[in-house]
Amino acid sequence: MTTPIPLLATIAIELDHSVAEIRLNRPDRSNAMNEPMWRELRTALQWADVTPAVRVVVLGGSGRNFCSGIDLSMLAGVEAAVAHRDPARGREALRRLILDLQDCLSSVERCRRPVLAAIQGACIGAGVDLASCCDMRYGAADVRFSVREIELGMVADVGTLQRLPRLVSDGVARELAYTGRDVGAVEAQRIGLINCAFDTGEALYAGVREIARAIAGKSPLAIRGTKEMLNFGRDHSVADGLNYVATWNAAMLMSDDLAESMRAIREKRLPGFDD
Repeated sequence: MTTPIPLLATIAIELDHSVAEIRLNRPDRSNAMNEPMWRELRTALQWADVTPAVRVVVLGGSGRNFCSGIDLSMLAGVEAAVAHRDPARGREALRRLILDLQDCLSSVERCRRPVLAAIQGACIGAGVDLASCCDMRYGAADVRFSVREIELGMVADVGTLQRLPRLVSDGVARELAYTGRDVGAVEAQRIGLINCAFDTGEALYAGVREIARAIAGKSPLAIRGTKEMLNFGRDHSVADGLNYVATWNAAMLMSDDLAESMRAIREKRLPGFDD
């Protein structure tokens, strides 16, 4: 049974044939992330995680731009939001706020479904933080990435500095973080920030949907386990990863999905899996 799609103010969600499209939906503000959007993004990814009918997520932005970063009005209000007569308590409140914003983006990684980012136009600041959480990133020809926090005189603090060096080389990640310069589609593909670039926004979504549907046709249990192993292996040693996958498959290998896959191969047909 499909969990009802949540009605959100800043996030739009559609579900079609096992693929959930989740879009940042403040196109008049280039999808700048205001306070509701951070929390609603987490709500949307939690919904995708617990809804059996969802097998893959496509994450995008409404309008011309993917995300222009944190809404500056939210940033300007942080000092007042954490104000306290005791400076230490105010700083502790700020730390908890930063951790909560980190958690909102980490919900993308926690989601057991693969999340494919379809990125057009500006992907700046918090937009890079968000894109770097996704399993794969695809861009339109007009895409423009920038780790813009350095221009505000601040350290990027919600994930870019931790995740970007695992997507591109360490030296390139440092250059982008230190300079805040723009990266276009051709360079982004060359350095591995995006898997590939499409000529237009329409072609981008058509291409990403095709990839998403291909993934949705695979064993949902195997896809979830594969994402778990890839995320675990990124953050642990090879030995730890091998031990974990052995334990995982000791529990999960002998599944209905394995039996159905073997039957489909013998019968030369596409397999069908339960959600």
